[in-house]
Amino acid sequence: QVQLVESGGGLVQAGGSLRLSCAASGRTFGSYSTGWFRQAPGKEREFVASITWDASTTRYADSVKGRFTISRDNAKNTVHLQMNSLRPEDTAVYSCAAMRPFIEPQLLWTKYDYWGQGTQVTVSS
Repeated sequence: QVQLVESGGGLVQAGGSLRLSCAASGRTFGSYSTGWFRQAPGKEREFVASITWDASTTRYADSVKGRFTISRDNAKNTVHLQMNSLRPEDTAVYSCAAMRPFIEPQLLWTKYDYWGQGTQVTVSS
């Protein structure tokens, strides 16, 4: 069982940066692939980025590629999402999610087993 808590959201102007963190409980978090998803009002939840349990592979949505970076520190049970060059269309609730141990991360949010409560990111123009 894994519990996830996000932090780091807030209000930022276009072109600015934010760093989201996802803190996990559980001694075996280092075996869980993790993803970030976002959901804007009136829109479906969408994939943002993912990272394998050993950080060997990362994936990004085309809309954030080159601007966002996902990383993890298994010693601290945390996953980060560094977001640069933010745009108004990045405004959404961002949630981290984890899969069962040693499963390759998926693009579909329905494949994930554990979720945080989400953190609001608002980018003003």
